Amino acid sequence: MSTNPLALATEDLAGTWWQRIVGGFSHAPAPVVTATELLLVVAVAVALSLPRISWRYFGLLATVTHELGHAFTALMTGQRLGGIRLSLDHSGTTTSYSRRPLAAVFSTFWGYPVPALVGAAMVWSGFNGWGPAAMSVGTLLLLVSFLFLRNGIGLLITALAVLGAALLVLFVPAEFIGHVMIGLGIALLVAAVRDLGKLAAVHLRHRTRLSTSDAYLLSRATRVPAAVWIVLFAVVVAACWWFAWQPMAQVFATLQHAPGRVPA
Repeated sequence: MSTNPLALATEDLAGTWWQRIVGGFSHAPAPVVTATELLLVVAVAVALSLPRISWRYFGLLATVTHELGHAFTALMTGQRLGGIRLSLDHSGTTTSYSRRPLAAVFSTFWGYPVPALVGAAMVWSGFNGWGPAAMSVGTLLLLVSFLFLRNGIGLLITALAVLGAALLVLFVPAEFIGHVMIGLGIALLVAAVRDLGKLAAVHLRHRTRLSTSDAYLLSRATRVPAAVWIVLFAVVVAACWWFAWQPMAQVFATLQHAPGRVPA
C-alpha cells in the first residue's frame, strides 16, 4: 500500500469523484430557477456560442457532441466503428463500416441535430432534478469515447472536456448541478443553431468545402437533395428548442404574475 502523501491524496480525490459519479444516478430536488437567473443563463449561452473568440473554444464541445452522435448511432445500428478524429478548427470525422446503406445514412444524419438533442435533455434534466444524473452520464460517455479517438488533438480536446466535467462533479454542490446543466444545455442548443448556419453557408457561399458537409454526403448516398437534409436537420433542432422551451416558459410566465405588475 502506497504511503506517498501525493499518491494518497490522488487516490482519495479519485475515490470521491467516482462516488459522486455513482451517487449522481439518483433524483435530486428540482432547483428553484428564477426568471432573472434564466435570462442571465441565456445571455451566457449566447455569449459562449455567438462571438468568435468564445466560439473558438466552446465550439469544440459542440464538435465532440456532433461526432459522438455519429459514433453512437453507428454502434446502435450494428456498424463497425473505425474511429473518431477531431481538429481545433471544429472539424471532425467519424469513420464507420457497414454493409447496410440505410444504417450508414442513419448514422450520418445524427451529427448536426445531436448537440440540440443533448442540450434539450440537459435542460429537461436540470429543471426536473436529474441534473447530477445527466452530468454522470455525460462524463462516462466522454470517458468511453477515448476508446475510439484516433488522433492526439482529439484526445486533448476530450481530455479537457473530461477535466471540466470532473471539476464540476468534485467542486460544485449537487444542488447546483441542475443550474449548471440548464446553462450548458441552452448553450448547446444555441450552438446547434450556429452550426446549422455554418452548414448552410457551406452550401450557399463556400461550395469548395462541400465534401465536409453531412448534407452533401447524405445527398450523394440517397440522391435526396442536400437542401432537404438541411431542412430535416433544422426540424429536429427546432423540435429540441420547443421541448426545452416548455420549462423555461413556465419560469418566464412568473414575470406576468410578479407582485406590483399592473395587468394590461
